[in-house]
Amino acid sequence: MSLDDRKKLVRQHIDLSWNKGYLALVEQLHSKDFLYKSSFVGHPLGSAAFTQMIQDIRQAMPDLQVVIEECIAEGSKVVTWSTLIGTIEKPALGYPPSDKVLSISAMAFWTLSPSNEIQEICTVFDMESFRSQLGLETRAFSEKALP
Repeated sequence: MSLDDRKKLVRQHIDLSWNKGYLALVEQLHSKDFLYKSSFVGHPLGSAAFTQMIQDIRQAMPDLQVVIEECIAEGSKVVTWSTLIGTIEKPALGYPPSDKVLSISAMAFWTLSPSNEIQEICTVFDMESFRSQLGLETRAFSEKALP
C-alpha cells in the first residue's frame, strides 16, 4: 500500500466514524488488536469501546464535523492534525452542554498493521482551549506538568 493509500484509509476512517457515524464499517478497518489512546479519555480502548465512545460523542454533538487540516504518512505511520467543530447539546465525557460552537484541535498518530488495518490511534486534544471555550476554569501550567 502506498503512502497516499495509507493517508486515504485514515481520511476514510475519520469521515466514516466522526462525520457520518458508520461505526460498523469503521470496525472493519481495525485490526484484531486495535487500541485507541487519548488525552480525552485517559485509558486505552479496544475497537468496540472506541466506536461506543464515538457514538456517545456524536449523540451529544449531533452537528459535529471533523476537518482534516493536515495528513502526513511515513512507513506504517500516518499523522493527522484535525479540527473538531460542533455544539455540545447533551453532557458528554463529563462536560456540560453549551450553546457555543466549539473548535477543538487534535493531533493523531495512526499505526497501520502489515496487512494495512488500523492497529493503533493515539490522539492528543487541546483540552485547555476546549475548557476555555466552555468557560471552565483552566489549570495553571505547573498543575498540568505534575502527575
